[in-house]
Amino acid sequence: TAPIFRPVTTDCCGERRFISTIARRLDSLGALTRGQRQTGGQNLFDPADNLESDYAKDALGQWYHLLYLGKLASVSLGEFARMTGLKLLDDEGGGLLERLPPIQRWLNRLLALRIGTQNAIFEEYLALIQARIDAARDAGTLDIGVETIKAERIVQLHEQILRRDPVTGAETRLARLELHRRVRATSFARLIELWSGSDGIAFLKNGRSGRVALRVPSWSILDNDGQSIRVWELVRPAGTERIRHAKLADSNWEVADTASFQAEWDAECAEIAARVDIQVINIATGLLLPVWNRLPDDDVRVWRISDDAGNSVLGRIVSPSGFEKLSQAFGVTMAISLSAAEVVAAARGSEGVAIPGLAGARLQRSYVNDQARLEVKGFPPEKREWLKSIGCFTEIISYKTRLFVPTGRAEEVVNVIAQGSGSP
Repeated sequence: TAPIFRPVTTDCCGERRFISTIARRLDSLGALTRGQRQTGGQNLFDPADNLESDYAKDALGQWYHLLYLGKLASVSLGEFARMTGLKLLDDEGGGLLERLPPIQRWLNRLLALRIGTQNAIFEEYLALIQARIDAARDAGTLDIGVETIKAERIVQLHEQILRRDPVTGAETRLARLELHRRVRATSFARLIELWSGSDGIAFLKNGRSGRVALRVPSWSILDNDGQSIRVWELVRPAGTERIRHAKLADSNWEVADTASFQAEWDAECAEIAARVDIQVINIATGLLLPVWNRLPDDDVRVWRISDDAGNSVLGRIVSPSGFEKLSQAFGVTMAISLSAAEVVAAARGSEGVAIPGLAGARLQRSYVNDQARLEVKGFPPEKREWLKSIGCFTEIISYKTRLFVPTGRAEEVVNVIAQGSGSP
């Protein structure tokens, strides 16, 4: 039978050293045997569990500098050097060594410290790691191997070959898929079972949307100046999100009583259970490793998409804003057309997007008087009046006529342009 992993630890943070070794070796095992880092760990570990990752090494460098500047509450520079025997300062100027002790040696020396000291040091160190992981996750660059999307049904709408390997004949393809997904919600009874014994929890309701969430404590993070930033986790019926304390305080979330919270939670669960979400995605699949660097780098995660019928697709999701980069990188004309909603979403990227049906023109986000607008750049002058007739408007700014799409009707206008209805 398949092995069952049951890592057991105590409240001694130094034991994370051993969990880290297991996580790293299982990642390596998956990469060697199946070409997937997730294969060995089976999502058992969080990215923060690997204390020898690039995030952890970068966090250790910052930890050394904060220790040198005296900004850590857990230990002073002199105490740390005395307890661990690690040499951190050069003999001449008294500054930090250029080559500081590597993370493996640092972790091993921590195991010899008293448990209270270990825990205090690890709390600050893990906060630095978590800050880097959160930033990478928000930027879409967190590489944690293969992530899974489970759908009830996968419908392939279109497929285009991007490249065929001249030696093996293996293909790199772009597939446009329609995913039918039924989200599983957490019941109120299960929510209370999971979190009833935790300190600091609170029932919250959003004053604007009417949605509810359970606020629970989460890992704090440290900024680059060593200041601790408190972070909460908002548990929703169908997911969770981390939010900083200051941002939560300035948001529309308010404390709610138990009865109204439960009623709203149950209502959301019932709504989720009756709903089937339909999502259209574009995914690069097939032979990916030789062309990895030619794929758009706005999201480097690898996804496995599977459905109840046993169909499975493995690849990297390509955002609408990445279509042009993909076309240029592979030297192909994209046969897959973006929907109006995808064009508008891509336009909000920094470089904008080409407008289907309007040769040479791009839809791009611009700021006018500190307000975000959608601007049509490079449009043919002879089509200006027609574009205005379908909803666009012009303004003369700095002696130049500029054309904008109303944000509230952007999808409608883009759809008319793509169809070319009434175009001169």
